[in-house]
Amino acid sequence: MSDLTLLEHPTAGSYAPLIITGNLAFVSGHIGWRDDKASVVGVVGRDLSVEQGKVAARDAALAALGTLDREVGLGRVASVVRLFGMVRADPEFAQHPAVIDGASHVLLDLLGDRGRHSRSAVGMTSLPFGAAVELELVVCLDQ
Repeated sequence: MSDLTLLEHPTAGSYAPLIITGNLAFVSGHIGWRDDKASVVGVVGRDLSVEQGKVAARDAALAALGTLDREVGLGRVASVVRLFGMVRADPEFAQHPAVIDGASHVLLDLLGDRGRHSRSAVGMTSLPFGAAVELELVVCLDQ
């Protein structure tokens, strides 16, 4: 994972990309977004391999961090509390954690120990714009 450039992510509805309450930032669902479309489209376990799913998770993490950086600055991140990863997967697919590792690695690579997090990885039948992965983050901010 050599290219860890933060990505833009447009909102696709009537919601805020990030809400802060107290010292917690709740980052809305993000997919990888490049050239005005989802960066990786398809169903993991049918159209896409685990490795391709990891790329989708990496891109989604870079998009979520991009929003966090624009809204509050990555320097204010004390810790990533939780990562919720959704994988658009074939019903028989069972390697969701391996796919979401693509996002976990980005958080650790860019934030070091501040990027260590709790996590869930689940399967979905569909995701916005046909994306293979969508992520949400909860982040603790320095005051």
